[in-house]
Amino acid sequence: MNTTRLIPVAVIAASCAFVSQAALAYSAGDTFVRGGFAKSDTRSDNGVLDSISSGETGFTFGAGYLFHDQIGIELNSSEKIEHDFSAGDLAGSVDRMPVNLLVNYYPLGGLDSRVQPYVGAGLNYTRFSGEPEGIDARRSYGAVGQVGIDLAVTDNFMLNGFANYADVDSRLSQDGERLGTAKVDPMTIGGGVTFRF
Repeated sequence: MNTTRLIPVAVIAASCAFVSQAALAYSAGDTFVRGGFAKSDTRSDNGVLDSISSGETGFTFGAGYLFHDQIGIELNSSEKIEHDFSAGDLAGSVDRMPVNLLVNYYPLGGLDSRVQPYVGAGLNYTRFSGEPEGIDARRSYGAVGQVGIDLAVTDNFMLNGFANYADVDSRLSQDGERLGTAKVDPMTIGGGVTFRF
């Protein structure tokens, strides 16, 4: 192929590459859903409890919206995660279900990049259930922070990885008598996929 034919082919190829990259940029008005699996590790100092089991895994899911190229909101959660615990002669298990509402910042939002890192901060609500008879674990409200990254495979499909830390404390009572505060504070690390619309 001679040089005069190579120039138009190169221009067309470069144009296609630019258009496909531009379509990958995060921008205001984008909506996304996420799903995957994560592992949660609890803190070693558990307050009133002697121990809370760590290393539990579960399915995670979430949805979000970008109201600016670099700023968006996300609501995420996971399936119930069962933790075994002990406190003196008291032992059993409890289910923990977190719900996080976060504001995320995307430093490369609006830029033509297949890699889109993000950081977020917001509010965590955790509901406890499935306690042993006579034990009551109160719901928790606290701060949550996360870091993550999306790697675009196509315009709408991305691979996702994230880590978040939540401040989760629960007031424990036995037969109406307060035992103290259980400190869970899970660090969760996971991965999955993101679909952008």
